[in-house]
Amino acid sequence: MAKYKVDITGINTNEIKVLSNDETNRLFERLRGGDESAKDELVNGNLKLVLSILKRFGNTKYNMDDLFQVGVIGLIKAIDNFDITLGLRLSTYAVPLIIGEVKRFIRDNTSVRVSRSVKDLAYKIIKFQDEYVSMYGVLPGNDAVSKALGIDEYEIAYALDSLKDPMSIFEPIYNDGGDTIYLSDQIADVKDVNTDRDMLISLRKALQKIKDREKDILVSRFIVGKTQMEIADKMGISQAQVSRIEKNAIQNVRNLIK
Repeated sequence: MAKYKVDITGINTNEIKVLSNDETNRLFERLRGGDESAKDELVNGNLKLVLSILKRFGNTKYNMDDLFQVGVIGLIKAIDNFDITLGLRLSTYAVPLIIGEVKRFIRDNTSVRVSRSVKDLAYKIIKFQDEYVSMYGVLPGNDAVSKALGIDEYEIAYALDSLKDPMSIFEPIYNDGGDTIYLSDQIADVKDVNTDRDMLISLRKALQKIKDREKDILVSRFIVGKTQMEIADKMGISQAQVSRIEKNAIQNVRNLIK
């Protein structure tokens, strides 16, 4: 549909050739024989693969021409390292590399700078997630990421959150035809440091008084960043039970800090 079309300057996307699997294999045979022109044909014959991936980045602030060029770099890397003897399709191998190049470009061009170590960890997490999705067809849970990379679960949310674009406090969030409500209108005016500290102390004391299961769920949900479904799978209970325990836990904490 037209609204999902990716427009690239100087390229008529309707005229881009798409290679069949047999054509792709023949071109790789030519490339292995030293015919470098086959590489150009492989790149040009897989540009629609790059365009299809860019659709998911259509709501970003980045120029599509720039993202397209970066995506093509990922495609070229895939072609350079692809082994036709493995019996895989080029697209299967290329997609994670193209996505990785685009995400790396976006991360490196965010307006807020984060430490190199946090960026590297986030990249490892995203790379593992892409590989996991390619292999199993589903996104891995925090447990799987934590075990595979040898990191604590709270580090996952921390690293990935550091890659998100910052939002201006003057970003409009609601308008019903009257006065516009901005993000700054919803931010608390924290001036009394002692009150804030007292609330934190009260919250910590309250967490020590509620049941262990309630505490575990609150920590998993609001510190680690797990979904109710992930918690349910880990605890061996239903998602509805997790939701019920979570609501009771929040109410118990509220009662204790009043």
